[in-house]
Amino acid sequence: MPQLLFRGVPTEQLLSVSEKLAVRLAAICECGTDNFTMDCVQTVSIFGGQKDGRSYPFVEVGWFERGTEVRNRFAEAVTQSLQEIGIAESEVAFRTYREDSYYINGRPCV
Repeated sequence: MPQLLFRGVPTEQLLSVSEKLAVRLAAICECGTDNFTMDCVQTVSIFGGQKDGRSYPFVEVGWFERGTEVRNRFAEAVTQSLQEIGIAESEVAFRTYREDSYYINGRPCV
């Protein structure tokens, strides 16, 4: 945790910055790099009744809230990493989990 879901980001390009991004995010969140999962979700975009080969780069972050400052720095680090691989525009959105509603192997996280 945090879990990052990348849509509209080519897998091979993400691989080239994934390790560096994990290090950046670990420093921001003050945790180990093994706390992060990054998944590239392959999608088919639809526009005007047609398949569209373009899928807007979008990153959804599932995590436990860490405050505005950490959230801002996290989003900036993700955005900068995407820019490093030539993705000029992207969006990052956070989905916040409550620790008392999150279970690991059937047991509450708290």
